Amino acid sequence: MEIASRRRNRRLELRTTAEERELLDRAVAATGTDMTDFVVTHASDAARRVLADRDRFELDPEAARAWEAINARPARDLPGLRRLIERPSPFSE
Repeated sequence: MEIASRRRNRRLELRTTAEERELLDRAVAATGTDMTDFVVTHASDAARRVLADRDRFELDPEAARAWEAINARPARDLPGLRRLIERPSPFSE
């Protein structure tokens, strides 16, 4: 992701304690970036980690084999579900 090629045009304001601000200032100085780049980069990384299990998931080889075995099973006939699906929709005109 090339951050430098995008123009940032939305503002985000944060309130911090003095200790939090000092910590951020030290981290910014240590990384040689500016506060905007530091906060946006690290907040975006954290957001991706939080959302990762909501839009994709990864399995180790053993779990992947188990997943494939479950998906390879033939579908069961569920008469109650079949009747429900065959009923006319109450939302039809």
